[in-house]
Amino acid sequence: MNAPVLSDQKGLFPLGPDTTEYRKLSGDFVSTAVFEGEEILKVDPEGLRLLAEAAFSDINHLLRPAHLDQLAKILTDPEATDNDRFVAYDLMKNANIAAGGVLPMCQDTGTAIVMAKKGRRVFTKGGDEAAISKGVLDAYEKKNLRYSQLAPLSMFEEKNTRNNLPAQIDIYAEGEDGYKFLFVAKGGGSANKTFLFQGTPSLLTHDRLVEFLKEKILTLGTAACPPYHLAIVVGGTSAEMTLKAVKLASTKYLDELPTSGSEDGHAFRDLALEEEIFRATQRPASAPSSAASISATTCG
Repeated sequence: MNAPVLSDQKGLFPLGPDTTEYRKLSGDFVSTAVFEGEEILKVDPEGLRLLAEAAFSDINHLLRPAHLDQLAKILTDPEATDNDRFVAYDLMKNANIAAGGVLPMCQDTGTAIVMAKKGRRVFTKGGDEAAISKGVLDAYEKKNLRYSQLAPLSMFEEKNTRNNLPAQIDIYAEGEDGYKFLFVAKGGGSANKTFLFQGTPSLLTHDRLVEFLKEKILTLGTAACPPYHLAIVVGGTSAEMTLKAVKLASTKYLDELPTSGSEDGHAFRDLALEEEIFRATQRPASAPSSAASISATTCG
């Protein structure tokens, strides 16, 4: 006998209210209409292009206020070392220069990654991926952004595409009348520090897990651009979903997850373990970079 369909199923990542601050680019490329008795949202492809161009320009030149606040706290942290403060001060100076819109935050301006969730009542003219790609192209051509993409000519030969395309674009059907986007410029060696460890349930005791995590954090090194956003995901429905959760957690996309689990099987944040790992990474013996500048996110 088949199990009953759960109409109130929350999904794997039930998020709370979105606290992100947004700014309006334009209202020229969206409108509403009625289709089969329901109001629909119509989005012109130019709106998608404009959004992608603005996003990748901002990513390479601006830091979020919350991120800048993290850096500023290092300067007044009594536990911060002189080196911590030096790195934080330099990062803030670099952010100030980049905010001028001429020089990017980092010379590695990244692979363009886009995740979108398109509601069932959102109508476009098709070709959403092409419009988003055009926006990526415009951002990298108009700004002083390095082209990072290499085209494989053979198994052992590659050549720069000279436009930072192709972008990685994933569009999901989810929701009602919203078209939501997450834009990521994968740069600074970030993905080079992604690891998947397929352990056994014997690791799932507090002391064993913490010791295991400390050991693995030591292997991160300092090759990526500081400060790190350290994301740790334990468990998951598959190896692929676990790695996806790591990427989302590292962008703070999963910050509003519940803080406890339930029989529904959804992901949750363990705030106590986050704080413990955060404190552990601040110790000189275990910090992969500027110790006080690491933020930790755990996801069960």
